[in-house]
Amino acid sequence: MQKNRVVVVGTGFVGMSYAYALVNQGTVEELVLIDINRDKAEGEAMDLNHGLAFGPRKMNIFAGEYSDCKDAALVVITAGVNQKEGESRIELLSRNATIIKSVVKNIMLSGFDGILLVASNPVDLLAYVAWKESGLESSRVIGSGTALDTARLRYEISSYINIDPRNVHAYILGEHGDSEFVCWSNSNVGAKPMKDVINTMTEINFEDLDNIYQKVRNAAYEIIKRKGSTYYGVGMALVRITAAIFNNENRIIPISVLNNNIYDCENDVYIGLPAVINREGVHHVVWLELNDEEKEKLKISAKILRDNLDNINY
Repeated sequence: MQKNRVVVVGTGFVGMSYAYALVNQGTVEELVLIDINRDKAEGEAMDLNHGLAFGPRKMNIFAGEYSDCKDAALVVITAGVNQKEGESRIELLSRNATIIKSVVKNIMLSGFDGILLVASNPVDLLAYVAWKESGLESSRVIGSGTALDTARLRYEISSYINIDPRNVHAYILGEHGDSEFVCWSNSNVGAKPMKDVINTMTEINFEDLDNIYQKVRNAAYEIIKRKGSTYYGVGMALVRITAAIFNNENRIIPISVLNNNIYDCENDVYIGLPAVINREGVHHVVWLELNDEEKEKLKISAKILRDNLDNINY
C-alpha cells in the first residue's frame, strides 16, 4: 500500500470538517490539503498543526499540490459548489461535473494509483464521473453515498427506542437524494427485526416509520434552511470510511458503488448500496433480499441516476 497519506481536495466546510475529524481521531499519519485558493489551504494546515499537541498521535499536515497525490493511498474529493436552499442534489450536477472532471484529471496526471473517495454532490453521479475520468477500477472509486443518510436513520430510530444508534442496524439505499429509501425489510436492533421491535416496544409503532424516513430524507434541506450547509455529519462519515480502508476492516458501509449485476436495476450507475470496504477499496457489494416495494424503489432511483448521466453524456 502507498504511504499512509490522505489528500483532501477542497478546503471548504466539508473538506475541513473531514480533516478536523481525521486529526481528532488520529486516523492517518499524513494529511495533505489542496485547494484552488492556496492561501486558504495553507491557513487551514497551520490551524490544524497548532492543535496537534492535544491530538492522539503525531501527524504531518501541510498544504500541497496535485503532485502530492502520487504517493497517497487515498484522495478525498470535496471540491465543488454548495447546495442552495431549495435546490436538489440533482440540480447541482451541471455545476459540479465540470469541476470533478478537472480535479480528477489533475489527480491522475500525478501518477496516483490509490483509492478515490468522492463526497461532492450529487455524489452518486459525480462518483460515476470520477470513475470514468480516472480510468481506475470501479472498486477503487467510491462515493460517500448513503453512509450519512444511514447514520441519520440510525439516530432517528434510536431517539424513539432509547437504544444506542450503534446497535441499530438499518440502511438507506439508492440515490443520496430525494429517491433514497429505507430498507425496512432488513432493519434490526441488535439481532431483533424491526417488526418485532415495534411489536414488543411501546415507544415506536408502524406509523412512526414513515415519519422517520421523512426526517432522514429531508434532513439536509432542514439543516441548510437553518445554517446554510451541512458538513459535520458527512465529515465524520468520511472518516469512518477512511478508517475502514486504512485498517483493512472489511466493514460493511452503504456507499456509492457501481452496481454490477448485483441488484436488479440499472447496472451502469453508481448508487448507494451496502459494500464491504478494505485497503483495496470495495471488496464486494452485499446482496440483500429486498421486498417487492423496495426492489421497485431501487429501480426508480437507479433510473433517475441513469437519466441524469445521459443528460451529461455519460
